[in-house]
Amino acid sequence: MVLLEPDPFLNELNKLFERNKGKGTVFITMKRSSLKPRNGKAKVAPADHRCLIRATDGDRKISTTLSPAQHAKFQASYALILRAHMDSLKKREKVKVKKGEGK
Repeated sequence: MVLLEPDPFLNELNKLFERNKGKGTVFITMKRSSLKPRNGKAKVAPADHRCLIRATDGDRKISTTLSPAQHAKFQASYALILRAHMDSLKKREKVKVKKGEGK
């Protein structure tokens, strides 16, 4: 997994969406990260909680971490990218079930 700065992450995320535009899926996860080291690693001074953002298309994985100060700017750029690629979503086809025809 590649850990990028926020701006290069947004560029790579845009490329992931472009690659998977016709057919494919991009998974994005966001979570709060406390940056606790694993057992046996050097201790890190306590700091504010950061946001860990990951994106993958199944083959390529990218990630970034954000401080609370960076979050508002990142979120605005992230929203623009998501809106730009919403057109490739398909509407779900609803199956109509008549009453009495269930089981």
